[in-house]
Amino acid sequence: MINGSHIIVFSRDPEADRAFFADVLGQPSVDAGAGWLIFRLPPAEVAMHPSDSSLGHELYFMCDDVEATMRDLRGKGVEFTQDVAEERWGRVTRFRLPGGSEVGMYEPHHLRAIDL
Repeated sequence: MINGSHIIVFSRDPEADRAFFADVLGQPSVDAGAGWLIFRLPPAEVAMHPSDSSLGHELYFMCDDVEATMRDLRGKGVEFTQDVAEERWGRVTRFRLPGGSEVGMYEPHHLRAIDL
């Protein structure tokens, strides 16, 4: 029986991204050995999207109020790389991790699967 999932974020500077998840995003973690932190994430959902181009995966955080969350994160030095965009499914933005990659964040308009 599947009882969880494990997401891998590839990084040019994993130590900086681990510190960001711990100190800025406030995500609890366990040490899997030698300082290799594994973070607990908020409840999650997964969706399958069609693609005709190269396949990949993306990480999006969900929030209740995208502007308030952006203000809070900007106050902690987070750099947003996209203005809030109104989509059919929610209000979305993106921010940069210290290691250079980006993650998305959105305020969903849809019923959240984690609330079922």
